[in-house]
Amino acid sequence: MVTPVVPRLDRYDAIRRAFRWKVPARLNLGAACCDVHPPSSLALVEAGDGRREWTYGELREQSNRFANALGGLGVVRGDRVAFALPQGASAAIAHLGTYKAGAVAVPLSELFGPDAVRHRLGDSGARLVVSGEATADVVGEVAAEVGTRVVHAAELPRLLADASARFEAVDTAADDPAYLIYTSGTTAAPKGVLHAHRSLLGHLPCLELGNVGFPQPGDRYWTPADWAWMGGLMDAFLPSLFYGIPVVATSRARFDPEWAARLIVEERIRNAFVPPTALRLMKAAGVSVPPGTLRSTISGGEVVGADVLEWAREALGVTVAEIYGQTEANLLVGNAPGLLDVRPGSMGQPYPGHHVEVIGEDGEPLPPGEEGEIAVRLPDPVAFLEYLNAPAATAEKTRGGWLRTGDVAHRDEGGWLWFVGRADDLIISAGYRISPLEVEQCLLRHQAVAACAVVGAPDPTRGEVVKAFVVPAAGAEPGTALARDLQGFVRSRLAAYEYPRQVEFVSELPLTVTGKIRRSALKAL
Repeated sequence: MVTPVVPRLDRYDAIRRAFRWKVPARLNLGAACCDVHPPSSLALVEAGDGRREWTYGELREQSNRFANALGGLGVVRGDRVAFALPQGASAAIAHLGTYKAGAVAVPLSELFGPDAVRHRLGDSGARLVVSGEATADVVGEVAAEVGTRVVHAAELPRLLADASARFEAVDTAADDPAYLIYTSGTTAAPKGVLHAHRSLLGHLPCLELGNVGFPQPGDRYWTPADWAWMGGLMDAFLPSLFYGIPVVATSRARFDPEWAARLIVEERIRNAFVPPTALRLMKAAGVSVPPGTLRSTISGGEVVGADVLEWAREALGVTVAEIYGQTEANLLVGNAPGLLDVRPGSMGQPYPGHHVEVIGEDGEPLPPGEEGEIAVRLPDPVAFLEYLNAPAATAEKTRGGWLRTGDVAHRDEGGWLWFVGRADDLIISAGYRISPLEVEQCLLRHQAVAACAVVGAPDPTRGEVVKAFVVPAAGAEPGTALARDLQGFVRSRLAAYEYPRQVEFVSELPLTVTGKIRRSALKAL
């Protein structure tokens, strides 16, 4: 008699049923991510020129000094402290020290121009901003306008040396504000998303299951994503420190796939959060790493695509776990290699502890197969506290006991979620609801397409028609013939009403600093 094998999904369901949140009443991220680990353990590796390794003991001392320095500069509990710093020890020390002081961290990307910095410093009311070398001129100019005090990175060594290395972290509640991250602004003006110290704990189910039993001995984490964004900060940096796992820090203006492959090997990186855009660049460059180098890789922010998943298995030796979340509530849904079979194109299933549904306009969960809005039941540890200075927007986002993502999906009979697109991005053409994502994924399978973005263009008869902005692949000749070829390619593979009636060839696509397509900019064209 053959004993039946229990499907892995059954084990995953059992994990979800047994899961219970254990959120303490008091929690301080600075202490939890630094002070509890053996002082001699490796915490941070600054890779590249001037490579330097930092222990937890060193980070503890320097973050204590930073917390004391903040007090000397007049920062008190609850004040906002901004910093525009690259990945590295200075950013780590600023984060940990700000949390220990009970202040609120406002990380800023080095890629921000003056308007972006002005909006964030002004809206947040930051009392202080720490500026890196690359941002010194922009931050200095804007900070003077809005009345924010500036500390340049070059001043940090002296500032830290003059401060005491002894500091007891402020006794913060788990629900107290810890960090403020601004949305990408893909559909509206960037909003300040305020998160509590407990937010870190809400990310852990994804980190553990998406990274195949993370943490394990020998794990070492890296991401090319900026720590100023939710993905870099909470998909990699802080959770790794929380678990006592070393983080590899790198700072590059542009992602280089050959460099990334070398880095993974040379720094013995075992775990990585790599956005889909970076994975596509690595695939296009034909890079690979020796089998067994990487142990786990997660990716999110956009749909990864079946072709990239297949390539990663062969070239990187890992099954990429696609993950889903947003700035307001991150890492809600995803895959768990070893427990859930990765289904190309699917977002995966809700991670333990997160009650995620596809809901209708009335706020009620929809049956399988029906499209609706992805929503997470509140309360949830990973959910934001509020939009800063925007109570009406906060109320709209959280009405009816749901945090409403604004993303459209459907759930199949097996419980897998399938992303359709942003509610604002759906194209309504002659009564048909068309997902730009589906058209983009089809176009990307054409050998002449290097990158593309699809939006709805106004049309007097149909209301909207599908328009594709296409970056041609090397050697492809843009023009009428290629446009017709692409139209036929999509029409034959999707539906007659979904093919792009308009095709425009461009040299590049407008992107946010997080690498997402700025559809609003394309629609404006």
